[in-house]
Amino acid sequence: MPLTRAEIQQHNNRQSCWVAIHGSVYDVTDEHPGGAKVILRCAGRDATRDFDSVHSLELLAETLPETTLRGHIESDELVDSAKAKTTKANDHTSSPAQTNSNDVPPPPPLNTLINLHDFERVAEQYLAPNAWAYYTSAADDELSKRNNSKAYQQVALRPRVLRKIPRVDTVTSILGHSVALPVYMSPVGIAKYAHPDGECALARAAGEEGLAQVLANGSSMSVEKVRQSRVTEDQPLFFQLYVNRDISKSVESVKRAVKAGARGIWITVDSPVVGKREMDERMNLDISATDSNAQGEGVAKVMASSISPFIDWDILNWIRDLTDLPVVIKGIQCVEDAVLAYEYGVQGIVLSNHGGRSQDTAQSPLLTLLEIRKFAPHILDGKMQIFIDGGIRRGTDVLKAIALGATAVGLGRPFLYSLSAGYGENGVRRMVQILRQEIEANMTFLGATCLKDLRPEMVNTSRLERDLVGSVKL
Repeated sequence: MPLTRAEIQQHNNRQSCWVAIHGSVYDVTDEHPGGAKVILRCAGRDATRDFDSVHSLELLAETLPETTLRGHIESDELVDSAKAKTTKANDHTSSPAQTNSNDVPPPPPLNTLINLHDFERVAEQYLAPNAWAYYTSAADDELSKRNNSKAYQQVALRPRVLRKIPRVDTVTSILGHSVALPVYMSPVGIAKYAHPDGECALARAAGEEGLAQVLANGSSMSVEKVRQSRVTEDQPLFFQLYVNRDISKSVESVKRAVKAGARGIWITVDSPVVGKREMDERMNLDISATDSNAQGEGVAKVMASSISPFIDWDILNWIRDLTDLPVVIKGIQCVEDAVLAYEYGVQGIVLSNHGGRSQDTAQSPLLTLLEIRKFAPHILDGKMQIFIDGGIRRGTDVLKAIALGATAVGLGRPFLYSLSAGYGENGVRRMVQILRQEIEANMTFLGATCLKDLRPEMVNTSRLERDLVGSVKL
């Protein structure tokens, strides 16, 4: 049914909220794809630009029932919500993948970026404020986020010399799939904040560089679209799952992932509720100033509002009834739970505190790995792969984790930073190449020709061991 501009603009509040997206008009009073506060800012207007900056069109079909469609309108008949803001200073959300100021100079050439910290500095300058806040924020005082990196700095390497190292081999296997580096792409949400191609650009870069990718449950792109972006058919793509309060939606997500060719399901368990990410919340406080009920609600809280806090270890039986794909539990933070996962027979675990984004002061994943080495070394027998993420920024960090028993390490934020400033796939590839060079050079320093040569005796963990828990009950 054709609608007029006047008809749509009447529905511009919380009680009756209509938006136009690509010419179709939806009543989203009860359904808010992308978040209630963002949608309310677009109420009665054309939300196409705001929607496209974060999501792919597939999200509409996935989240909005047909009953929400009210009609159609020519796009030039309606005010674009992105143009309706009063000043650029208040524009925190338009074009997040673009530079946040007209005064920002062109980004530096990729060949001038020589470490992962360089990509972060560029991203801070070129991402829109709300995108930067969402990506970089962590919980409360952000102690866990900082300690994740600090833990690696507390571990020293013990190089061996006078060993003939004509070349080094960095190839390893993740859940039975060969990869070129012991590094994988951790699941990260809303990659379109960094670049219009989002997770598809990550998939292409992963294929070219021989990495595995774990696609986030809250990704900008559908699993089908990301699969189509792979460079080769055997390129490993895994799917991360947050268990939804509406379990039928999780069933559908798993079935879609399996059909799309996912090679494993990674269940995230360290965020039954959302951490208090204050930078993210502050950035969104002014979106609905006229709403007397408005509270600080960042992008993270909006994205995670449907996550179920009611799951327990029985979720493994549920997932095994759905698929025979390998199952990885992401978010193990103590040796006790690592042992339970081993006993439940999962194929892998990720030692992770969600990048410091969930519970602040949760111990670093590297410290959890030391707990395992001290109190439950039997689970390092190879039956269950152990992955680790959080705070990894150098090739030496990667090698320390591998030497202590990790199968591979995951990186999240650095991949998003490398997408930004218009770099896209090329930026991601440059970042991986830098990490590869650091890994290869430091393997040579250590006297290791392959990853299996990396042993616990090559690292000195005495400083970090001071923080180990005194005893555990297994």
